[in-house]
Amino acid sequence: MTIERTLFTADHEAFRDSFRRFMDKEIAPFHDAWEEQGYVDRVVWSKAGENGFLCMALPDTYGGAGADLLYSVIQFEELWARGFTGIGFGLHNEIVAPYILRYGTEAQKQHYLPRLASGEMVGAIAMSEPGAGSDLQAVKTSAIQQADGSYLLNGSKTFITNGWHADLVIVVAKTDPAAGAKGTSLFLVERGMPGFEKGKRLKKLGLKAQDTSELFFNDVRLPADALLGDAAMLNRGFICLMEQLPWERLQIAISAVAASQAALDQTVAYVKERKVFGQPVGNYQNTRYTLAELQTEVQVAQVFVDKCIELLMVEKLDTATASMAKYWTSDLQCKVMDECVQLHGGYGFMWEYPITRAYADARVQRIYGGTNEIMKEVITRSMGLGGR
Repeated sequence: MTIERTLFTADHEAFRDSFRRFMDKEIAPFHDAWEEQGYVDRVVWSKAGENGFLCMALPDTYGGAGADLLYSVIQFEELWARGFTGIGFGLHNEIVAPYILRYGTEAQKQHYLPRLASGEMVGAIAMSEPGAGSDLQAVKTSAIQQADGSYLLNGSKTFITNGWHADLVIVVAKTDPAAGAKGTSLFLVERGMPGFEKGKRLKKLGLKAQDTSELFFNDVRLPADALLGDAAMLNRGFICLMEQLPWERLQIAISAVAASQAALDQTVAYVKERKVFGQPVGNYQNTRYTLAELQTEVQVAQVFVDKCIELLMVEKLDTATASMAKYWTSDLQCKVMDECVQLHGGYGFMWEYPITRAYADARVQRIYGGTNEIMKEVITRSMGLGGR
């Protein structure tokens, strides 16, 4: 028996059913093939837009539904519970679009947000670089303002989710390299701009259907209005990034718990059927106790994450608490996957089994969004500990 969740209304659950039907029709039959080719077919973006599954939280004036974030929570839960980790809707819906909505000019909102909501444009955000991952202050990509007011963008980015499909990329760049974090700005860079090139799709341990790319910027001339928020937001990019981190990290925690519970459910079903020495694997004390321990921890995680979601909904989720959720649930996810693979025996090592793919997909959760070591630094600094 699990603790009843009280976050969702009947409307939310109706949406969950609708999204499940969408997954059954438009994702489930194709996801295996998408893993083989290394990216999802672009048509799934258009179909998601047609069905209202993109940028749901945007106001209707920009093509959204004005929905609360619980609808996005449901989408994260359902995609990860089914192992459909190639679908990059989350970053598009809940990172790219909100940055433009919160910080963009009215002209930028009118131009980009309806296109993101319809699926006409796919969005990405380019933070990580070959020499700068979790430490965003170490970004080397620069956008230097020219005499005519334009910016000259130079640099490279790596590990960019949706990077290969992306029509619009929010690029983190230094506009005042001597000022460190206080000299960082965000730019709206479109596919096809001269000097903007996409590198190869990167081959990864997991998330194999999610297109992840390198991006290169060689003297890309950006008009002045490509600066997100225009002149008012010049050199304020790092502040924007920090303001959005709690929700971004909570997204990882939501996904981690959903994937963990799904893995446990799959493993319980498996050990009831699989026999060893004439009896089901689930009859052995080691199996039962292992699953009891894991289910307890996942239940604890679910309650904590649900509380974080409640805080987010009233804008009271702080960075340290979100960092706790991100690090602890992603560590737990990897632990759950490892134990569940073990209980599957040799079949747990076979790619056609969902638990094997879930194991591979889980590992990056401890890395992106800020490594779990960085999460612990954030937490300890909120406690008054740590260095500079």
